[in-house]
Amino acid sequence: MDHAREDEIGRRARERFGPRADAYRESPTHAGGHDLDLLIEWLQPRPAERALDVATGGGHVALALARSGADVDACDITPEMLEAAGRLLADNDCTATFAVAEATGLPYPDATFDIVTCRIAAHHFPDAQAFFTEAARVLKPGGRLGFQDQTLPPEGPSAVLTDAFERTRDRSHNQAYNVDGWVTMIERAGLEVEHTELVDKRHDFADWTSRQDCDEATVASLYEQMSEAPEGMRRWLEPGYEGERLVSFRNRHVVVLARKPA
Repeated sequence: MDHAREDEIGRRARERFGPRADAYRESPTHAGGHDLDLLIEWLQPRPAERALDVATGGGHVALALARSGADVDACDITPEMLEAAGRLLADNDCTATFAVAEATGLPYPDATFDIVTCRIAAHHFPDAQAFFTEAARVLKPGGRLGFQDQTLPPEGPSAVLTDAFERTRDRSHNQAYNVDGWVTMIERAGLEVEHTELVDKRHDFADWTSRQDCDEATVASLYEQMSEAPEGMRRWLEPGYEGERLVSFRNRHVVVLARKPA
């Protein structure tokens, strides 16, 4: 990837998430749910294992790993996010080691971690394949990757428009993929996929837009895009209305457990 474009994507992410770190720490969508429970259940972290949470955001996965007794490192490109995550863990009497780091260039030696996680973040990365390659590199043989991110509908036009809908709300959104796309990249990194499951996360539209401080023009554009959405996009997002007002929609995520061959 062009380094200038990669730097621009990272700059946009820091600009968007720095001022909104506390909003993401407090976000119910990120703080818990069946998806987070499933991720931890599949990973089965054990005391004294080393775990790395990449793009930790508000720190919710790092907290869940720390509660299991794992020795947790957490990284993010946004310092304000790391500060918010640190407060979350401290408020829950847990600890982790935090570092500012790019997901596509992790500052850790080969075969360091038993577990690597990344939840609801990789759609911001400038090069998701490079992240999976890095995750495989820092995992020990037999180590586990726990991954979650939003997915796209199978129909090509609906996939493009669904991704554009997300990007309208958040300029730091780079690229989401369908389930096969995410799984293919994980396998190309040399990891063996053991489990996948689609989970639904329903968004309150007003909360979803306010978390990114969307102005009236952006909200109006999102309304218009949803009203003009093709059938595949509407079926995927399942918009909910009160009268003519868009009040909610469904976000479909894939949760993946993969393992580095021993």
